[in-house]
Amino acid sequence: MTPTWAQVAYLAAAVCFILALKGLSSPRRARNGNLVGAAGALLACVVVFFALDLHHVPLILGAIVVGSVLGVVGARRVQMTQMPQLVALFNGVGGGAAALVALLELQHLVADGASDIATFDLVATAFTLLVGAVSFSGSLVTFAKLQELMTGRPVTFPGLAIAFGGSLLAGVALAVVLVLHPAVWIGVLLAVVGLVLGALLVLPVGGADVPIVISLLNAFTGLSVAAEGYVLGNIVLLVGGTLVGASGTFLTKMMASAMGRSLPHILFGALKGGSTLGGGEVSDRPVRSATPEDVAILLAYAHRVIVVPGYGLAVAQAQHSLRELVDVLGEKGIEVDYAIHPVAGRMPGHMNVMLAEAQVPYEQLKDMDEING
Repeated sequence: MTPTWAQVAYLAAAVCFILALKGLSSPRRARNGNLVGAAGALLACVVVFFALDLHHVPLILGAIVVGSVLGVVGARRVQMTQMPQLVALFNGVGGGAAALVALLELQHLVADGASDIATFDLVATAFTLLVGAVSFSGSLVTFAKLQELMTGRPVTFPGLAIAFGGSLLAGVALAVVLVLHPAVWIGVLLAVVGLVLGALLVLPVGGADVPIVISLLNAFTGLSVAAEGYVLGNIVLLVGGTLVGASGTFLTKMMASAMGRSLPHILFGALKGGSTLGGGEVSDRPVRSATPEDVAILLAYAHRVIVVPGYGLAVAQAQHSLRELVDVLGEKGIEVDYAIHPVAGRMPGHMNVMLAEAQVPYEQLKDMDEING
């Protein structure tokens, strides 16, 4: 039984997570929001050491030290343009950890007596194993695509749709078998199928759509952690996982809508022989092209310029060159603003951070609703 003081501390940590999400909704408060969330996570971890009778404490402390060193070094060395793949990697680790914990908990449940296991505990465990494994392998593939360790184009092969559908059916079937006949080997097999399913889910997605998939996989990780929190009776995991799952789901929907895409087309467009690289609908509006000289002449005679930075600028890491161009325009008395699309760059807020890195004044960054008029 968790002591009352520990439950109060867990509640405080959960409140910190909620306040962190609120802080992250604004670039001005994002740093403080991160610190509040980190404080909540630290509080939850410290409480565990005093509230529970832990075994293998030296191994736990060793793992914390190794993880902390890797996290600090990785976060400090990563370039701003590589932040999305770092998010994908961290998200995948979270999903993999949830699946491993579920497998260990399954082992304990089976060892204590299969006939006494609550059905819903088994359902939550099977869900965590499958979804956590999907998030782990899918996130690794998104990391490889963004890091250019593999092609960013949709990867398809004959029979991909059949392989994906078969893996999905196999995962559901194994989950049902695990609930009816709990066994560790079935859990291991379910996790393996989840790893295959995650890779097959992300491979057909084009590079520009990968950030949307990262957000979706982030929601998967949150839901798997929430389910595991129910099994373990841990309120922090339950609340934190639910927050991540809900926010990730909303963010995925908002990103897809902002790009004028449908999530099914992004995920499964390539399975039907199409491409997920472009929009789902073809516009009949004319496309105007211009040479650098043409653009220079237009800018020289302009009174006001609105810059709409996008995915290409993020990939080319051209934010500093763009700032230099805007400085030249400013010296000529030309008014310049930046129109920031919700998913400009590779992730929501990513372009704001990239331009801030190039010392662009925050007052020049205008959201879509603010500047569309």
